[in-house]
Amino acid sequence: MTRKATQIIKAAEVSTAAAFKLTLDAQDRHIRRKRVQLNDGSSVMVDLEKPVQLSDGDCLVLDTGQLVEIQAAHEDLLEITAASPRALVALAWHIGNRHLEAQIEEKRILIRPDHVIAHMLEHQGAVVREVRETFAPENGAYHHEIGYEHGYSLTETSGHGHSHSHLHGHAPDRPHDDSDDD
Repeated sequence: MTRKATQIIKAAEVSTAAAFKLTLDAQDRHIRRKRVQLNDGSSVMVDLEKPVQLSDGDCLVLDTGQLVEIQAAHEDLLEITAASPRALVALAWHIGNRHLEAQIEEKRILIRPDHVIAHMLEHQGAVVREVRETFAPENGAYHHEIGYEHGYSLTETSGHGHSHSHLHGHAPDRPHDDSDDD
């Protein structure tokens, strides 16, 4: 019999110890319905009402009442730093303009490895370094409306290749033109 999880408890609200652990990377922590393998090798069917972004320390509630603690996996990432806070803000703008997931901190930005983006950022003055850490990217502006199924797809050969319609607005007299993204 497969155990099932249909509820989550946010980390700040967890009051009892979890019976199980589940280690997931940032992409796999975006979840709605999926069979997952717990750290002990057993499996659980996650069947949530809507897509959610699980965070490190959140818990899934099993149909048995037991908890499964979410642990953020270490991932290969790029750490972006700059000479000044103003320069880091400018780099964040370039990253956001390419619709990349990013973990934005006071003195650095973390993104998934992409040699084209790394090269572009270095030409903007960034110091780019490979690191292996947990990744907790910022939620997008529409995450509460559309979950994680936005559909951005970057290509390695272009700085900003994607094939989707944008949900963010542009002035009616100025449609979005990817050629001006640099």
